[in-house]
Amino acid sequence: MSTQVIVLNGGSSSGKTGISRCLQAILPAPWITLGVDDLVARLPPSLTASGSGSGSGSGSGSGSGIAIGERGEVEVGAEFRRIETAWTAGIAAMARAGARVIVDDVFLGGAASQERTRERLAGLEVLWAGVRCDAETAAARELARGDRVVGMAAAQAESVHEGVVYDVEVDSAKSEALDCARAIAALVD
Repeated sequence: MSTQVIVLNGGSSSGKTGISRCLQAILPAPWITLGVDDLVARLPPSLTASGSGSGSGSGSGSGSGIAIGERGEVEVGAEFRRIETAWTAGIAAMARAGARVIVDDVFLGGAASQERTRERLAGLEVLWAGVRCDAETAAARELARGDRVVGMAAAQAESVHEGVVYDVEVDSAKSEALDCARAIAALVD
């Protein structure tokens, strides 16, 4: 069976989006990209909170949705998990219907997040790719982007990889996005 889904896991500002674009350019068949940022951007305001001190209750997203604290810490609640489950089921349905999908994700729970994703993508041929980037480089990228809460990239740089098993790992701090994409593409069949 041919690869149907490529899951890129890495912390915020690790370079996943750039690698996804390069994969789209170099893979011979068309691939679509979907990421956790796409999901979060489409949530209703009642399920999102940013810079409000996660868990403090001061943000409308804390408790049920997704809340990003002042230092970049991320908390997700039950309603976000329910929607995330439906989102991933939709990705799986697209892949089963013939679309090739690159998923740009952040496994906040490390191995537990991978297991949830693995369960939702059961029966599909999935290539698991870890996108590593040291905390200092990721923090510099985060600052340059200007669209993230400062601290998120450094906090996630290692924690998102804890216990996660990959088919391939790339380091976007040491290699250009295109070179990272080539390493991943070499394993796509």
